[in-house]
Amino acid sequence: MTRAIMIQGTGSNVGKSMVVAGLVRACVRRGMAVRPFKPQNMSNNAAVTPEGGEIGRAQALQARAAGVPPHVDMNPVLLKPQSETGAQLIVQGKVIGTQEARAFGRERGALMAPVLDSFRRLAAQADLVLVEGAGSPAETNLRKGDIANMGFAVAAGVPVILMGDIDRGGVIAQLVGSHAVLDDTDRALIRGFAINKFRGDPSLFDDGLTDIAHRTGWPSLGVLPWFDAAHRLPAEDVLDLPARAGSGAGLVVAVPVLPRISNFDDLDPLAAEPHVDLRLIQRGTPLPADADVILLPGSKSTISDLACLRAEGWDIDIAAHVRRGGHVMGLCGGYQMLGQTIADPAGVEGPAATVAGLGLLDVHTTLAPLKTLALRTGVDTASGTALTGYEIHMGETTGPDTARAWLDMGGVAAGAANATGRVKGCYLHGIFGSDAYRSAFLDQLGQRSDLSYDQMVDDTLDALAQHLEAHMDIDLLLRLAAEV
Repeated sequence: MTRAIMIQGTGSNVGKSMVVAGLVRACVRRGMAVRPFKPQNMSNNAAVTPEGGEIGRAQALQARAAGVPPHVDMNPVLLKPQSETGAQLIVQGKVIGTQEARAFGRERGALMAPVLDSFRRLAAQADLVLVEGAGSPAETNLRKGDIANMGFAVAAGVPVILMGDIDRGGVIAQLVGSHAVLDDTDRALIRGFAINKFRGDPSLFDDGLTDIAHRTGWPSLGVLPWFDAAHRLPAEDVLDLPARAGSGAGLVVAVPVLPRISNFDDLDPLAAEPHVDLRLIQRGTPLPADADVILLPGSKSTISDLACLRAEGWDIDIAAHVRRGGHVMGLCGGYQMLGQTIADPAGVEGPAATVAGLGLLDVHTTLAPLKTLALRTGVDTASGTALTGYEIHMGETTGPDTARAWLDMGGVAAGAANATGRVKGCYLHGIFGSDAYRSAFLDQLGQRSDLSYDQMVDDTLDALAQHLEAHMDIDLLLRLAAEV
């Protein structure tokens, strides 16, 4: 018998992804076979699965909490924003095309079939499926054709716990207001509520819990205090980027934050280093002159992000940094930006165009519709250290500086570097998660590392599970879960 329950939120960034990850780990620790599931996600922070598909990074973390490999069925619909109004649409791990928001709103109901198909396959493998919603079910203008929140819950017969965020204020109105605007069918599926991100003594909100329960008829599953170690877990939402900044002092790694930044969990292992000062540079601020390394991360829209980089004057800052002998690394889209040109003849990112890159590497990139999705293992040839990562890009980069490839991926040379070796790039995401490589990278720059990043993430998941066991009524949550 498989049971399921869904965690929905009163808005975006209320902590659903983290709470689901913690609940997954808590239930695994209780001896259950658990699978995470999110019907529809929107994020440019994606993970590659062993079968060569892509899902939201949060579901990959939740799979890790469950002790199983990530699978495309855990997030059957993924939207990756490319512009203010359009996004790449990925269904069960594969790119279907690009859709404008208005068209997706009209047509998304047709995606319920693959969503339910994926959900049922997962349910067949587990004792419990923990489902995560997206945004808020109270957005009544989006209810028609909904596959992310109550639309899915109704179709699959999955009960819901609604979670509010007290840190942003107005949590009573968040929950009571949601109760007021939902129709009878949707409201009947909500079986309880919880409060997240409380700072201070939770007992001070006892009267608030009583008021919410009285106005809604829903039982409380608890008030979750602020989880201080949340920043140690890979983040999915760009809204969490400010928390990624390192608290350490020492080696300065500067990262310009561009509008379509993607796969920024590449930064998390560096942020966790106690002797690395990771600085996330927002628009309107120059890149710091004291940076040891400038790191250009991935981008979902390389050409437009490169235009933004120039508009900010960061290209001038990067050139000055290189003249001073500083190091620059580009990952994926950042690697493409470092070259001489970026050509998009097929209009992958927008109108067909060819633009000049930063000219710091003698390479040229041609974007193409076919996406490369693969898990990789390799070696940093300079240090001889092993590393793992993943490729997720559309395009190919060639040119003289690829003769100075600095990665050996199973006998295949990868990446490029300039003559000094201080400017280099590659398509491999996740390389800083490999302890040996990260240690060698930092050692080259005069900084040591003793951090075991994977162990830190697993320890944090265990701590999160204990946090939820202490403050959330998980027994009640399991009793409220329904057979599916």
